[in-house]
Amino acid sequence: MIAFADIKEAFTPKPSAQLYDVPLLYCMLMLIGVGFVMVTSASMPTADRLFGNIYHFTIRHGIFLGLSFCLFCISTQVPMSWWKKANPYLLLIGLVLLLVVLIVGREVNGSTRWIPIGPFNIQASELAKLFFFSYIAGYLVRKRSEVQENIKGFAKPIAVFAVYAALILMQPDLGTVVVMFVTTVGLLFLAGAKLWQFFALILTGIALVVGLIVFEPYRMARVVGFLEPWDDPFGKGYQLVQSLMAYSQGDWFGQGLGNSVQKLQYLPEAHTDFIFAVIAEELGFMGVLSILMVLGTLVFRALLIGQNALKNGKEYEGYLALAIGIWFAFQTMVNVGASAGILPTKGLTLPFISYGGSSLLMMTIATGILLRVDFETKMATKQATSGGAKR
Repeated sequence: MIAFADIKEAFTPKPSAQLYDVPLLYCMLMLIGVGFVMVTSASMPTADRLFGNIYHFTIRHGIFLGLSFCLFCISTQVPMSWWKKANPYLLLIGLVLLLVVLIVGREVNGSTRWIPIGPFNIQASELAKLFFFSYIAGYLVRKRSEVQENIKGFAKPIAVFAVYAALILMQPDLGTVVVMFVTTVGLLFLAGAKLWQFFALILTGIALVVGLIVFEPYRMARVVGFLEPWDDPFGKGYQLVQSLMAYSQGDWFGQGLGNSVQKLQYLPEAHTDFIFAVIAEELGFMGVLSILMVLGTLVFRALLIGQNALKNGKEYEGYLALAIGIWFAFQTMVNVGASAGILPTKGLTLPFISYGGSSLLMMTIATGILLRVDFETKMATKQATSGGAKR
């Protein structure tokens, strides 16, 4: 007869299994699974119209998923010391990619953001984003006292950001610039920058974003369409109106998986930027709430990993984990907010869910980095505790 103690021991996680953040891993896998199903559902009409194959985008998404899992496994094995040493070179690689895309990039919907590599396209700004966050984390470790004490230390990372932002805006891609700006400001604040510098940077950033919108007709049209979508429901407000209609039809439990009406050539970009509207229509409020809870848990675990790393003296690892957490959180807010009519439309993917190979690759690598940070922090704590016990 099996004793209760044996059953309890069988289901008790072993110490080695706790060296990785299991909830974070589960959240990523759940989001990837939901994303694969929803990309398949939302992309079928468009794939059939453009390529005569309803599974065209599903197949491509599956290929990127396979590659993402390979890169995820590799990123969990790469020591954080490598990222720390390599971050200046990664910053330079990101800069080169942003220059290359302006020269040989492929134009889609008026934007030149993709570098063609065979049958696939790589979005340069997605790689540059992660490399830039790695550099900022390294800079804060090297120059933390300067950031806290004088304007020079505060201005240097902003100058680097300005160069990146200028190149990304030439594509143009204001959404990525805003995500990078918010993440940079958040890290500088957490590193102890003076409040007047912090608020001055925020006000300057807001003024520049407003200027970029006002003096660019297509961006201004998006804002006008966002403020009064029903004034021109078949013109400037068309995409938002169709998205809001998808939300309204979702009710509590949705129309059922695959039963979205808006994805049938009514809602543009249904499988990319506006996939959350299709989720709302097919899965309803409960589906939307469940996905947001998983995304919120993932962000919370990322921030917790960063906080624990900082507490244990791993500053670079902590700042990078916090940057990834802020990045995931803000990009989710912008994507969901745009599809729900809370924010102006921006071309940002929903983490792990939207169709977009480059975004999926970078976010799985970033999650692998989070797991590696958590692993190294716990190993260091375990060794310190063991050493103290021996003494």
